[in-house]
Amino acid sequence: MSALIAEDEIVDEMDLVWLEDISRLDYVRQSLDRLPTRRGRPAYHRDGRMVGYALLGPKAKPSRSSGTFRRRVFWLLPHDRDTEPDGLYARGAPAEAVDVRTLAPGSKGHKTERSEGGPMSSAMREHQP
Repeated sequence: MSALIAEDEIVDEMDLVWLEDISRLDYVRQSLDRLPTRRGRPAYHRDGRMVGYALLGPKAKPSRSSGTFRRRVFWLLPHDRDTEPDGLYARGAPAEAVDVRTLAPGSKGHKTERSEGGPMSSAMREHQP
């Protein structure tokens, strides 16, 4: 959950890989998953679809107990706003959701008015291509 992701848990991220065009998404859900590798596309075991994931640098250390790496995975469920714009999340967003435009390697992202179902901020409109 985004509120539970601390900046020090994602400090070893080198890049974020997006599996689809994120420019049309108001938010993505994010979680820290235990994965067997620092890099590469992870297996996905949730409902919905994976839209992206983080790649870790060589300094990332595996867990002593499990040998796995904590990596962020970005995903959406079938009832999220991108597929049901008038549904459950027409206004508001799930607890683990963040505005995709606020994400970067090592930065956990933030909820914004846009991710909560409101308009894009004027600052964001100015930076659109």
